[in-house]
Amino acid sequence: MVEIGYSSLNLEGINDIVFKGKKIVLSDELIEKVEESYKFLTDFSKDKVIYGINTGFGPMAQYKIEEKDQLDLQYNLIRSHSSGFGKPISPQDVKASMIARMNTLSLGYSGVHLSAVTILKEFINNDITPLIFEHGGVGASGDLVQLAHLALVMIGEGKVFYKGELRPTAEVLKELDIEPMKVHLREGLAIMNGTSVMTGIGIVNSIYAQRAIEWSIASTLMICEMVDSYDDYFSRELNHSKKHVGQQQVASILYDYMNDSQYIRKRESSLYRDNSDKKHFEDKVQEYYSLRCVPQIVGTILETVKQSQKLLVEEINSANDNPIVDVKARNVLHGGNFHGDYVSFEMDKLKIAITKLSMLAERQINFLMNPALNGLLPPFANLGKLGFNFGMQGVQFTATSTTAENQTLSTPMYIHSIPNNNDNQDIVSMGTNAATITRKVIDNTFEVLAIELISIVQSLDLIKKTDGLSAKSKECYNAVRNIVPKFTNDYPIYEDLERVKKYLLENSPIENL
Repeated sequence: MVEIGYSSLNLEGINDIVFKGKKIVLSDELIEKVEESYKFLTDFSKDKVIYGINTGFGPMAQYKIEEKDQLDLQYNLIRSHSSGFGKPISPQDVKASMIARMNTLSLGYSGVHLSAVTILKEFINNDITPLIFEHGGVGASGDLVQLAHLALVMIGEGKVFYKGELRPTAEVLKELDIEPMKVHLREGLAIMNGTSVMTGIGIVNSIYAQRAIEWSIASTLMICEMVDSYDDYFSRELNHSKKHVGQQQVASILYDYMNDSQYIRKRESSLYRDNSDKKHFEDKVQEYYSLRCVPQIVGTILETVKQSQKLLVEEINSANDNPIVDVKARNVLHGGNFHGDYVSFEMDKLKIAITKLSMLAERQINFLMNPALNGLLPPFANLGKLGFNFGMQGVQFTATSTTAENQTLSTPMYIHSIPNNNDNQDIVSMGTNAATITRKVIDNTFEVLAIELISIVQSLDLIKKTDGLSAKSKECYNAVRNIVPKFTNDYPIYEDLERVKKYLLENSPIENL
């Protein structure tokens, strides 16, 4: 169980709920905060003009809503904005989004009835996934359209995925004996007016992005062993002469893992001896940048991922709707905490970073494919008959084209504001788009990494260089070989690519990154 308290949700807790299926329990403190906020707002709003309770929404806020119509106003908002389009958002992302919305509403700043929080807990704990679409949000008044679809199922309407089937929400709730939420005050606006979908997708993005870094480091380690690399590229002395924590961390991981390899060399053992009689060195004095500059490249990416995780956890633990209920000061404050700039900008940085990771993987694949570069392998890591068989030639095209798509997708969304809503939303974040496009970039990168890992194990078998591998490289080699046996004859590889990709997505080769 993961207990959700007041502003206490962390990355580990989110990971446990989304990926490990742990259930949520609400703390007594949380319940007290929500109930106190709801009671205060109910009393405070009786003789005052409060946006979204007794006014219209957006540019129609100048119209007062009569008391008899105020609850129907919330239902109208939910139903009218359930207007998404495109592909359904993945169950993992929707679950993370529900966690984010539940946590925000639990902070005591929203004035919602407790049932808005408890029904989200029931959806999460019972693996009920609302049908929410990728297209619709501009990330300004939050994820209005996507969160409207969430609110729609909370009131017992719309559709949900349950046990692999898309079904009417009302049927599933009846089957599980869950009471739909009823609007008591402002639950429609409070649920919809926030950044929780972009944040939920963003959190899942950041977890997968870190995993992609782990596999990139593992791939680099295996190639370094393949080419009998020198270890000083990853030494503490060299990498601590530059003051970036990410670079130091990546270098340290590689250096420590290659410590038990029989193939990694010390520069002192060859090039630092007397070589005065030599005019040409057969061994490379330095490897290509795609190997020796990995700490500098991947360190930058790692720091970007860590920063995104920090910011996204802050966002999940923030009040991001409007207006904000301040029980302590006995006031209701109007503003723009729903604006998704922090998440949008962070997603753009993340997708640029992970695109660079896919570019690194593509260059390392190219190194393995080209004998003029590696000096060790036949063309395309081909274990078959040259000219007759093709080895990894076909999948290199896939890796190259997929990396090129990433380069195009990494154009920032953050700067693509388009005014809408009668210019009430005259500058927007496009955070939801930024998050969904980043997901595509990360998914693409795992495809390139899958191709790289298969190419690496084929190459290691070609040069019969597996017995002396480091323990970590042996572990990764065996994992891939359990999915894709060594092959000499050509065959349609696409199903094995998908299997390796799935394995990479679900497993972490490096602990405590």
